[in-house]
Amino acid sequence: MKRVKSAIVLLLAAMVAIPAAVSAEEAPKPPSAGGADLAPSAKSAILMDADSGTIIYEKNSHDKLPPASITKVMTMILVMEALDEGRIKLTDKVATSEYAASMGGSQIFLEPGEEMTVNDMLKGIALASGNDASVAMAEKLAGTEQEFVRLMNEKAAQLGLKNTQFANANGLPAENHYSSAHDIAVMSRELLKHSEITKYTGLYQDYLRKDSEKPFWLVNTNKLVRFYSGADGLKTGYTNEAKFCLTATAMRDQFRIIAVVMGEPNTKTRNAEVSQMFDYAFAQYSNLPILKKGDEIGTVPIAKGSVAELKLVAKHPYSILIKKGSKAEDIRHELRLDGNLSAPIKIGQPIGKLIVFQGDSVLTEFAVEAPQSVEKAGWWTLFKRTCTELFT
Repeated sequence: MKRVKSAIVLLLAAMVAIPAAVSAEEAPKPPSAGGADLAPSAKSAILMDADSGTIIYEKNSHDKLPPASITKVMTMILVMEALDEGRIKLTDKVATSEYAASMGGSQIFLEPGEEMTVNDMLKGIALASGNDASVAMAEKLAGTEQEFVRLMNEKAAQLGLKNTQFANANGLPAENHYSSAHDIAVMSRELLKHSEITKYTGLYQDYLRKDSEKPFWLVNTNKLVRFYSGADGLKTGYTNEAKFCLTATAMRDQFRIIAVVMGEPNTKTRNAEVSQMFDYAFAQYSNLPILKKGDEIGTVPIAKGSVAELKLVAKHPYSILIKKGSKAEDIRHELRLDGNLSAPIKIGQPIGKLIVFQGDSVLTEFAVEAPQSVEKAGWWTLFKRTCTELFT
């Protein structure tokens, strides 16, 4: 059985100062953008580099607050995972139950028994923040919304979210339904690993039921996708309790950032403060590529697996945050696995970390997940493999 390929070392021009990432266990810190409060009207806010997870600015970022429709970020994560794993297809029909059709608030006015494709349901969730579409998709994937919520909370735990608890799939007010700006940024970062999602969240307008007698015009609730250069997502939220919330993302020159604000007094202030956060990040920072999408990371042996090893390839770009004009040297990265891996292994299961160093100091860490499921091998497969190794 092959050993893990030796860690790939990449020497690049590097950096002097990188803001340290903050763990969820730490106490909230004051604004970190050179002492400036970039979101003075928000109850809570955070500005994060999407690739590395490095925090540029934060304000009360671990406070538990109602997330309203930003909840749908987690709903979309589970939908995109199901698509990636082949459990559903964009062309699959989704039937609307009486319960899903009964949702109030933002909706695409689904009628009981009405069917839409997964593709159209995603448009309804991403653009119109459809509460009915969210529940219909939850029922499609898990049978009931209650079971889907269990999966949402399971995924939150997997992502290490310490201040998040879901009670429904759409963010309508409910007891014990809360999140934090920090946790929402982590969720948003996870959603953006599915690069196709911005084809939905970045749309400004579209139609549902276009060829029917009752076409429905969708207009994105996130106006920044039209008015801020580079913005292409992600999700707005509003309830009387939560006030105006937004998790937004923008990319320029392959540098993607995430900004989250919660508890803003109105949409104008919300959009202005997120735009200010974006402006600050793009003016002060850039990113330094470590791996491009499709680059090989390494090869991992799987003991007693139906396949003997897994080839790890970057599913998205990996980079680190650098201050513009800074100098640095000796940047390298290496793959470290979580011990010896044995089958069965599930697709998406954490199996190690890609660690980026400057000299001997750790700059950032990226979780590495299994690119496919690996079942246990039968005795005949193991016997043949052993014989091959003996005579190789």
